[in-house]
Amino acid sequence: MTDQYLTVTALTKYVKRKFDSDPHLSTVLLRGEISNFKLHSRGHMYLTIKDEQTRIQAVMFAGNNRSIKFTPENGMKVLITGNISVFEPYGQYQLYIQKMEPDGIGALYLAYEQLKEKLAKQGYFNQELKKKLPIYPKHIGVITSPTGAAVRDIITTINRRYPIVKLTVIPVLVQGVNAANSIVNGIRQANNQTDIDLLIVGRGGGSIEELWSFNEETVAMAIVDSKIPIISAVGHETDTTISDFVADLRAPTPTGAAELAVPSQIELNEKIGNITRTLSRMIANIYNTSLRQVKGLNQSYAFRYPQQLVNQKEQELDKLVERLNKALLFTVNKKTESFSNTKKRFVSQHPRRQIQTFTKELVHIQKQMHYLMSQVTEQKSIQIVNIMDKLSLLNPLEVMRRGYAIPYDQAGNIIKTGSQTNKHDLIQVKLTNEILLCRIEDIMEDERNE
Repeated sequence: MTDQYLTVTALTKYVKRKFDSDPHLSTVLLRGEISNFKLHSRGHMYLTIKDEQTRIQAVMFAGNNRSIKFTPENGMKVLITGNISVFEPYGQYQLYIQKMEPDGIGALYLAYEQLKEKLAKQGYFNQELKKKLPIYPKHIGVITSPTGAAVRDIITTINRRYPIVKLTVIPVLVQGVNAANSIVNGIRQANNQTDIDLLIVGRGGGSIEELWSFNEETVAMAIVDSKIPIISAVGHETDTTISDFVADLRAPTPTGAAELAVPSQIELNEKIGNITRTLSRMIANIYNTSLRQVKGLNQSYAFRYPQQLVNQKEQELDKLVERLNKALLFTVNKKTESFSNTKKRFVSQHPRRQIQTFTKELVHIQKQMHYLMSQVTEQKSIQIVNIMDKLSLLNPLEVMRRGYAIPYDQAGNIIKTGSQTNKHDLIQVKLTNEILLCRIEDIMEDERNE
């Protein structure tokens, strides 16, 4: 009977075969909202597709999601093409996505807006990052398709406006799968040439799909990293790409880029003519002014009477020498007097004299110290004698020498009152040099104390 029961694995495999063989589940077109989106480190996307009432687990493997131009986000409404199957280890059915695009908005436009927001937050559109274009470029590199109308417009305009500049066309692909890498390589190739000082990167107009290589992040970063200033010239005036935002200058068209890249030789010739005329006027003014100054000098007193002028300067020189000698003598006398006063102060404060003075003071202080010490010694000696006399008076031995004695009981305690003893007790009576052993015969009251 147990053979009738299936294992979980067998049941799951059976259900998976049913799902995989159902034509309605092999190609599913689904509209829903993304939630729980997770991008795995290996490139796979795991997400949940939901509507107002239910949800389904979904996965989009890296081989399929490489082709999508936008980044899926939670809350985004999408249109999905895929198939339904069973994930056997968990026994759950899920959606395997082959294609995905935004619902209600083009995938390319969404990718454009997402990259634009990302680069703006990172500061790549800030004006501080823009490199300054050379006013008079010497060598311009043009990165575009070598067969398009854009390159002809650029070359024609530059040769007409500024024919002395050197032009180098770096051919690249401007549309298609490999266009972005081709443009990046073209920018890097130009940066490896040391003499190029300006780049024009662009192409003619087209649809958003045709212009898409200029919206790729790799192209944008190549423009940002370029050491050479770059003018972006993509499409028509109404077309705006990511390259326009990150470039050092945006031109509305390739022809406009050529006009922004070089000055006009007609305007330069007019400017040179104006500068030439201005310089001629300035030189004429300087010449006329100098001529008047020369005429004035020729008519001056110095040129007409040079000997008188020399004699006058000789007299002025004599007076100046005399003043100088007086000032010098005054300065020497003042310094001599100052030196004499300094010497006197030095002699008065000579160390030998100070040593003599301090020696006298030291002798005087020593005499005072010896006198004070003798006074203190004498006073202390008298105090010691007085104290010894007082101690002698209070010494018990001195009292006993006058005929007094001190009684002790057998334990060696001084007997001060009769209550400390009893009749027939043995006591010791200490005299000056002897100890008497006595026995108490009787204890009587001293009537003299009454």
